[in-house]
Amino acid sequence: MNGTIRVGNLFGIPFNVHPSWFFVLGWVTLSYGSGLAAQFPSLSLGLPWLLGLIAALLLFASVLAHELGHSFVAIRQGIEVKSINLFLFGGLASLGKEPKTPAGAFWLAIAGPLVSLALFGVISVISFGSGISGPFAAILGVLGYVNLALALFNLIPGLPLDGGNVLKAIVWKITGNPYKGTVFAGRAGQILGWIAIASGLFPLLMGSFSGVWNILIGWFLLQNAGRATQGARVQEQLANLTAQDAVMPDSPIVSEALSVREFVNDYIIGKPQAQRFLVTNDQGKLVGAIAVDDLKTIPTSQWPEISVSQLTQPIEFSTTVKPDQSLLEVVTLLEEQKLTQLPVIRDNGVLVGLLEKASVLQLLQKRAEANPA
Repeated sequence: MNGTIRVGNLFGIPFNVHPSWFFVLGWVTLSYGSGLAAQFPSLSLGLPWLLGLIAALLLFASVLAHELGHSFVAIRQGIEVKSINLFLFGGLASLGKEPKTPAGAFWLAIAGPLVSLALFGVISVISFGSGISGPFAAILGVLGYVNLALALFNLIPGLPLDGGNVLKAIVWKITGNPYKGTVFAGRAGQILGWIAIASGLFPLLMGSFSGVWNILIGWFLLQNAGRATQGARVQEQLANLTAQDAVMPDSPIVSEALSVREFVNDYIIGKPQAQRFLVTNDQGKLVGAIAVDDLKTIPTSQWPEISVSQLTQPIEFSTTVKPDQSLLEVVTLLEEQKLTQLPVIRDNGVLVGLLEKASVLQLLQKRAEANPA
């Protein structure tokens, strides 16, 4: 999440807070501290707000525990947890990839609410069984209520809430298609967002500001559910395409048998100029690359006698892809390794062409224009 502040690590997981978290921390501290001051007049000056701060931190600790529940299940499934972020609307565990199975997605989604329900149970037992009274009993009561509310609210069946991910896993299991699950749960989240906004606008129109929070939550649901739905559609398109589909139509490839004069005449003069061309042998296999700038080192009078192979420099791609490889896998590879292009090579070593991020985007754009929604 952009704009977060790094706080530290928890069990090896980076822990960040968004600046909006400090606003909520201050608001909860002041409002709950004021409540304690009114409820317990005997408390010395300043103590209610100190207790309010403690209560606020415990509430956020509950949110953090909720996200750790997701994180531990993700780690058990071999999924990297990039960070845990606290922000205005709660918390978010940022994962490196999605679960591979509907069952994995279900347990990942349900883990957070189960942790919150477990905390509610433990706090309730302590509250009723220990005989604690006074402001500490009040803090425990609020803490228990918040964990229960956190579990129940997150089980609402719509993305990006945990209940939406549970719904996604169920639809995935029924249809066998993870993207249909995401779209279905995303639509549910958008409907819930509109309902929340409508429920907040009504009191606002009546002159009350009590529905502002509902409007903010509804907006949050709409934005994130919409992104999830759109992302799932793009992923489904990529999954149904192959690397060969996105190969650049005019990939910068030349044969090593060409003379420099032929290379310049056929590939450079009057054409969009690439800075580097891949060079293949007579079998079509990649042998290296030639840079356009290298031509400056050869007098033009010698171009007919000098072959491309004589100027070819060795090149090594750390990663290559196969023509029939899923384009979704290829895009994931580009993102994970921060690459801009990948060579597409057949099993026999023959170079098919180059694939770039731009060529993937162009392919998706052409398909969208040919098949408008």
